[in-house]
Amino acid sequence: MFGMSVFQSVLERLKAEETEEGAAREEPLPRASILGLNAGFAGNLTSSGMADSGAVRRAYFDTASEDMLAPPKPAPEPVMPDHLCRIRPEQIASDLGLTDMETASGLTDKRRRFAAENHPDRHHPDFRGNATVRMKIANMLIDEAQKRLCLMQRN
Repeated sequence: MFGMSVFQSVLERLKAEETEEGAAREEPLPRASILGLNAGFAGNLTSSGMADSGAVRRAYFDTASEDMLAPPKPAPEPVMPDHLCRIRPEQIASDLGLTDMETASGLTDKRRRFAAENHPDRHHPDFRGNATVRMKIANMLIDEAQKRLCLMQRN
């Protein structure tokens, strides 16, 4: 390696490593098997070091139960929760439990509790329209209650 450029010395080392790996590759790969079983183990490796997909597939079907092999059952139709059908402002105000004696922290708590149950991200995509309407109206009602509270506190 002396008298060679750095690039040439790296190439020589890579060639040497390739020949060492080639010699090591000629040795047979160990077979993972269990004594007493007449079938190969799913962990058997091919000459490329990859798992034998046929063995994996056979092992799956040999050990699978009937319900695993049955075709998947269709998902049941989603059912809209009853509270999402209530989209009129007076219904939502009732669900919020708004009163004339609200405090700022009470309104914040009511907004959080309402959002925890009604936020569109928490519902099936088919019902997100109703959930969005409920959230918009609830936020509007709470914002109006907060404005009234601020006006009462100023006077």
